[in-house]
Order: sequence, then structure tokens, then C-alpha cells
Amino acid sequence: MRSRAKPLRPARRSALSPFDVQAFLDSAGVSRRIVRFARDSVVFTQGAPAHSVFYIQQGGVKLSVVSRRGKEAIVAMLAPGDFFGEGCLAGQLVRMGTATALVPTMVLRIRKREMMRTLHDQSALSDLFIAHMLTRNIRIEEDLVDHLFNSSEKRLARTLLLLARYGEERDSHRVLPGLSQETLAEMVGTTRSRVNVFMNKFRKLGFVRYNGTLTINSSLLSVVLHD
Repeated sequence: MRSRAKPLRPARRSALSPFDVQAFLDSAGVSRRIVRFARDSVVFTQGAPAHSVFYIQQGGVKLSVVSRRGKEAIVAMLAPGDFFGEGCLAGQLVRMGTATALVPTMVLRIRKREMMRTLHDQSALSDLFIAHMLTRNIRIEEDLVDHLFNSSEKRLARTLLLLARYGEERDSHRVLPGLSQETLAEMVGTTRSRVNVFMNKFRKLGFVRYNGTLTINSSLLSVVLHD
């Protein structure tokens, strides 16, 4: 019997909203710094010392890795409410990838020592952080299954829905910052020309609209569920 990838599940909202997390960090007296990045600015680079954890307040961040042969792979696209750079808490001495701002972005930078102290002392933040890590691990597993069993068209549809945070809100349309077809091709693991064909198809079917920004209709889910 042929294995089949599981359908995309609606995303679950974090236990705390981005505003709540900031308020919690304020009330807990956590030492952190607010840092702003322009579009395409680098937050940290692959191989740089890993000393801090980051929390996105506004904007978005792309995590990517470059092989020894110079080939880049996009690992994740992160949005407000996401942590990143947490590998330093597990003993990671240098960054395993590069973090780049997709749009004008504001993050909280928390030093490793301060983050570890806070996670130890504050159970509410610790629970939120553990939930974040578990969700990230589940996402990685689902991405692997997606690449093993699904067509590039389904992978593109799933990627767009995940970027639009499908299932987090009742609104059936979600607007994304403009993403190049080259970036989408890297995320999906296909060519830009194939992405162009699929995006034109999705547009004609009313699943997406793009004019400077990219609007995702929840009806795009039908592509993922179609067998």
C-alpha cells in the first residue's frame, strides 16, 4: 500500500500572544534589548558565535543554511510570536544557519544566561518556550513527510498556507509580504519556473491574489487535500 502524507492541520495559537509575551518579560524583569532590522538585513550569520535568543515582535525572519558547495536551503520562515536562535541554550557555540529579515522587523534579543535563568525561574515562560520547541519539531517532521510523498504543487500550496498561518484566525483571506518566486522555489524544493506555473494556476482558480502583496485564500487547502 502506498504511503500517504497526512493533510495539513490548522495551526494552533500560542498560549500567549506576542503582546502578552512582551508584557510578561517586562513584569519578570528580564534583561533584553529591542533591535530593529531593515528588509533583507542579517540578524546573525552562519558560523557566528551563538550568545542570544531572539523573539519576533514585528515583521518576519527567514532561516537558511548554506552548504560547503554554496547551495542555500531555507529552513524556516518565522513570524511575530516565534523564537529563534534557541540552539545556544542546548550548547550550540556557533550559529548553524543565517537569519535574515524578510520585511522591516523588530525583535527582542535576550542573552543566553538571562534566558536560561528566566526559564528556570518563570514556569509560565518555560511552558510557552517548551510548546514552541515541540511545535517546531512537529513542523520539521511534517516537512520531511511532505517532501518525501507530495508533489511540488502540493508542497507549494502547503507552504503558502503555513506562511499565511492557516487556521489561526477565522478570516478566510490572509495577506503576506511580497515573496519572490525564487524564495518560494527554494522553500518547496523545485524550480522557479515550476512555481510560476503553479502560482498562475492558483491565481486563475481564485486561491491566491498577488499585486505587491500576496493574498492567500483558505480554499487553497483543497490542493493539499486533493488526492
